Amino acid sequence: MCLILLAWRAHPEFPLVFAGNRDEAYERPSTAADFWLDAPDIFGGRDVEHRGTWLGVTTSGRFAAVTNYRDGPAARDAPRSRGELTAEFLRGNAAPRAYLESVVPAAGQFRGFSLLVADRERLYSLSNRGSGIEELPAGVHGLSNHLPNTPWPKVARGKQRVSALLKAGEAELIGGLFDILSDRTVAPDAELPDTGVGLQRERELSPAFVAGDRYGTRASTVLLVHGKSEATFIERRFGPLGAPLGETARRFPIHMRARGRTTKAAGQDV
Repeated sequence: MCLILLAWRAHPEFPLVFAGNRDEAYERPSTAADFWLDAPDIFGGRDVEHRGTWLGVTTSGRFAAVTNYRDGPAARDAPRSRGELTAEFLRGNAAPRAYLESVVPAAGQFRGFSLLVADRERLYSLSNRGSGIEELPAGVHGLSNHLPNTPWPKVARGKQRVSALLKAGEAELIGGLFDILSDRTVAPDAELPDTGVGLQRERELSPAFVAGDRYGTRASTVLLVHGKSEATFIERRFGPLGAPLGETARRFPIHMRARGRTTKAAGQDV
């Protein structure tokens, strides 16, 4: 994903409020969000080639998301897919910090990443371009292709807009989050970061919603976790130049049953 905005324990009804855009080449095959056949308590999209994910949540309340770290032309010598980082956390039972501690020794085998993992109690981040594992406190956080809360224009503006929604009810909250994710405003040159890709590319990547012809926002996702009872997951998918391709909207229970017992039938359309 290339834009993550979340309110962690900051909304009176929803301990986790998440809004994110996945930016990717349109030719890279992936599946729409759904329960996984080989791990039926995981809900999320999936990369067809490597079988990982950019974003997922489990019926036991585990959450993970990852962005790439933009620091110039991508290196080609990293053998492992970043989507593995999220998928392995969602499949496992390790506490978030313990999981990240297990990732650290192998972090150099991945291209630049920033990873978020959480259970019902704690939210942590790790980047192989940062200074180590960090616990994120209650509040509103943002992440693009850098470290958490780096004030790139779409992160700073997105956090402000999410903060203004923290007293909204569910329908208004969902609508407001998708409005934030659909913003195609290009940031002023003076506010752009310099990540080694050139000024024109910085401009193209600066909106919350990127609408290119070969690369852009493939999916916009809103996830709400309602206390300890259920989750609402809405994914809107797009093609070249931002053309809508479809939507998945599911509500399913969050519980403490043994892993693997929940199937797709447990969810329902929103």
